[in-house]
Amino acid sequence: MSASHKPLVFSGMQPTGNIHLGNYLGAIKNWIPMQKEKPCIFCVVDMHSLTVWVEPKELRDNTRMIAAAYIAGGIDPKLSAIFPQSAVPAHAELAWIFSCVARIGWLNRMTQFKEKAGKNREAMSVGLYAYPVLMAADILAYKGTHVPVGDDQKQHVELARDIAQKFNNDFAVPDFFPLPEPMIMGPAARVMSLRDGKAKMSKSDPSDYSRINLLDDNDTLVQKIKKARTDPEPLPHALEGLDERPEASNLIGIYAALADISKAQALSRFGGQQFSTFKNDLAELLVEKIGPIRDEMKRLMSDTANIDRLLMEGTERAEAIANPILKQVKEIVGFVAR
Repeated sequence: MSASHKPLVFSGMQPTGNIHLGNYLGAIKNWIPMQKEKPCIFCVVDMHSLTVWVEPKELRDNTRMIAAAYIAGGIDPKLSAIFPQSAVPAHAELAWIFSCVARIGWLNRMTQFKEKAGKNREAMSVGLYAYPVLMAADILAYKGTHVPVGDDQKQHVELARDIAQKFNNDFAVPDFFPLPEPMIMGPAARVMSLRDGKAKMSKSDPSDYSRINLLDDNDTLVQKIKKARTDPEPLPHALEGLDERPEASNLIGIYAALADISKAQALSRFGGQQFSTFKNDLAELLVEKIGPIRDEMKRLMSDTANIDRLLMEGTERAEAIANPILKQVKEIVGFVAR
């Protein structure tokens, strides 16, 4: 990132399926302190959701649900712009320009497409293949400099850097776009499945008992922790004891992240205990931390007009940043101005 670019954080979340604990601990919780450090834009990336089929009503409902989760989780709409990606045309317009800057070889190296497409590559949508180009447009429409992402998205931010650099070089506008920096969240942010400690907690897992949904009621939260997969050994006293014990490592990591302590500190409290005792404490902490977020989400979601108003206000703030940048881009590439 050049010193000539003012710091700006951009990140977002797809409105697909139930928002879960992994989304909160891996993203929203980490975004909260950023609001007071830099200007922040936290988008609901609904255009990305179309890369696979989604029912229109479900997409609308989920977009509002994600916005409610942002706000209930601690994102202040007065400090950070919260809006649907599709409401700001600059995302789509810039994505087309970037599609003409990016190279097929670059996209062919994107591992996430290969993982999602599997053997059905030829049947996948063009949108799924070009997803990283739209993500580059999401970031650079605001000249974003910092992008909090998980490990699985780091390669896409690196592609955004390549696109920004090539645009700057191709059109002889040195430093027009910044080279955004990925901000990889800490180890506690990677929340794994409650049924398989080696798989990420996921909205798409067929078993609802594999994840903690932010809208789960208290009884369900407790039941899911009680039924979470474990092993027969007591909890270890030191971090090394979690090696080759993925389920134990995951549950300790969840406790540590919720309690704002390290995994080592969590083990100092629970080392030597059986899982049955530890799970009671974990369930209590989960209810304490997630219960208020759930209740606030439900309150916000019950007032659709208010959520839509907040999203409209966020859209106006986002457009105030993106539209002048897009206008400059159009002039740079040679479009006749309106």
